[in-house]
Amino acid sequence: MNGGRPGLTWGRYPERPATRDSPFDKWVQTRIDAHKARRRVCPDVLRNIAARIEEVGCSLEKMPDEVFAASLLGMRTRLALQPMDEALLVQAFAAIREAAGRTLGMRHFPSQLMGGWVLYHAMLAQMQTGEGKTLTATLPAGAAALTGVPVHVVTANDYLARRDAEAMRPVYEALGVSVGIVTEGLETQARVAAYACDVTYCTNKSVAFDYLRDRVARGSMSGPTHSKLQRLYAGSESTPNPPSLLLRGLCFAIVDEADSVLIDEARTPLILSRSVEGNMDEQMYRQALEIAAQLVADVDFAISARERKVTLTQSGHVRLATIAQPFDSRWSATRRREELVCQALCAQHLYIRDVQYVVSDNRVQIIDASTGRLMPDRSWERGLHQLIEAKEGCDVTGDKETLARISYQRFFSRYLKLSGMTGTTTKIERELEYTYGLPVVPIPTHRPIRRATYRPRTFTTTSAKYHAILQSVRNLHAQGRPILIGTRSVEDSEKLGSYLSDNGLEAHILNARHAETEAQMVADAGLSGRITVATNIAGRGTDVQLRDAVAQLGGLHVLVTERNEAARIDRQLIGRCSRQGDPGSYQIFGSLDDELPALFYSPWLRALLQFLNLGRAEFPSNLGRWMMALPQRATERRHRRARRSLQRQDERLGDLLSFSGEAE
Repeated sequence: MNGGRPGLTWGRYPERPATRDSPFDKWVQTRIDAHKARRRVCPDVLRNIAARIEEVGCSLEKMPDEVFAASLLGMRTRLALQPMDEALLVQAFAAIREAAGRTLGMRHFPSQLMGGWVLYHAMLAQMQTGEGKTLTATLPAGAAALTGVPVHVVTANDYLARRDAEAMRPVYEALGVSVGIVTEGLETQARVAAYACDVTYCTNKSVAFDYLRDRVARGSMSGPTHSKLQRLYAGSESTPNPPSLLLRGLCFAIVDEADSVLIDEARTPLILSRSVEGNMDEQMYRQALEIAAQLVADVDFAISARERKVTLTQSGHVRLATIAQPFDSRWSATRRREELVCQALCAQHLYIRDVQYVVSDNRVQIIDASTGRLMPDRSWERGLHQLIEAKEGCDVTGDKETLARISYQRFFSRYLKLSGMTGTTTKIERELEYTYGLPVVPIPTHRPIRRATYRPRTFTTTSAKYHAILQSVRNLHAQGRPILIGTRSVEDSEKLGSYLSDNGLEAHILNARHAETEAQMVADAGLSGRITVATNIAGRGTDVQLRDAVAQLGGLHVLVTERNEAARIDRQLIGRCSRQGDPGSYQIFGSLDDELPALFYSPWLRALLQFLNLGRAEFPSNLGRWMMALPQRATERRHRRARRSLQRQDERLGDLLSFSGEAE
């Protein structure tokens, strides 16, 4: 499908109908579609398109503003009739490029023109970090908006949504295109107004939950039969007024940082819920924690840190029944009490403050592991969130009733037209093709990459790693180079920042606690001699501009202190240096005490590795690289299986609800 707009053809709420092909048929079809798509955008074709756009753009540069504005009106009419006409699209891209030049003083580079062309044709543009994806998105978004198609530019967080929308607003306004922004906490009427704009910048969580709210509002009127009736009666005065909805349908989405949104966050279903009066109350949650504190690890229960779950042993079942006897009748149900106590054990042993969550304003707020940002609108299910609130002494929120649920795989597949862009798609190309129908097209860089790689270093303990980091930072700081140090958690960032400060090096900390100062800290991270310690909050969408002529000193140095759950997340952090041809360098540190090796290697194996290292603090480079890569690859495989399992579960649930006539 080439996208659509609300009206007679697609109804008032356009979306792609759900299909259920067999896995083999789907795999064959996606491979065929991907092959055809890549043939349409092969390198020679893209270079030719970029050259044609620049040629048309040269003639537009000489136009007075009044004549240029008048030409846009005529183009808009023609595009609405022929949205996929190549010659018209070339003119539209040239006009958008010219609008950017007149308003921002920046005309799209050939690489950005190629990326925009790929996005408009519903593919994923693999553009290296620093290649200007924000400006690139204006090309397909502006062209689609000129045809009358509502566009959602989906970003990874509220900060990027606001920043990108405000930065690109002059370009859209020059085209006569309206721009809306949807962020957390926005009132309902403001959301409706934002989605009514031609181009709406939003986060993946905002748009997905708003879609679920619309599903609840539409109820039984959201099925395929009702969609056909909508198309039949669209525009008729006799048509009953539809329920109040937030979106105008799912027409065209451009997903920035697509690997984060479509892959990393696709392991957890989105559940829309509301607070209800239930059998569980604060007293019962506190009793569960009290009981859990009396159980003994490895005797009454076993902890699987890798799977993030707790299992009661046979003696644990018996001891739990004995301890629960004095409590009220709600504890008499075996299944309920065992599930609740297992959740309490998870809250005590597997969910750690300043790692998985922070406590702010007497509230427990979840930290997104892949982005390092807070998710204040999210909560853990099955009582886990309430148990953590009780553990931390916060006000305990009420029980939740599920109103609707959907996975990211199912949600984004419902867009009539979907595209995305990212710099890191290694090892996930096939998954993107199969799950979302998104063939990956590499885009050449505007300038050669000048990134130096220092050899990775692996240590036996965290203390030895910290000492080596201190020496490395001292040497680079003496040269006047800015340094960005990446950590995995809020706790690690503050611990390392204090360690550097105690040793005479001033470190500026950027994590979920200091998100309000993010823009200023990112702006200052390129100053000569600046040391910034950050979580993954600095790993996506941040553009560190080199200041004070530090390019001559070697540019920004990125120091990765611990490998993340996916190598792509490491590469995102590394991508903060060497942007747009600037010099830069990076180095990865690690230790056996890091989270992934500690989960993957048993204690006796870690002791054996240290013994074989003959008492040295650092492992040989090749051995250390192999030791750190194995746990990361195993985690990537486990997460890939979790995404497949969620997708199959979501499809089965969709079939059941479809059969019963209910919505998700």
